[in-house]
Amino acid sequence: MKINLHIQFEDGSSKDITCGAADLVAFENNYNISVAKLAEDTRIGWLLYLAWHSEKRTGATKLEYDKWCETVATIGESDDDPK
Repeated sequence: MKINLHIQFEDGSSKDITCGAADLVAFENNYNISVAKLAEDTRIGWLLYLAWHSEKRTGATKLEYDKWCETVATIGESDDDPK
């Protein structure tokens, strides 16, 4: 299972981020809930955590979560197919 998210940053740049199995497991471990809960009760913080975890895991950011969140203007679903 993968989730693709679209991030618009405060500096005007944007990026599609693919959250894979490692990110989904980290989400479940961090929030102690099933990732399936995202479909029922989507929270911005949950989506931001998934995107940040993917970016941190892949080395795309060195920022810690709170600092990284300060760089984000908006987050939403990506139009890319999360194959």
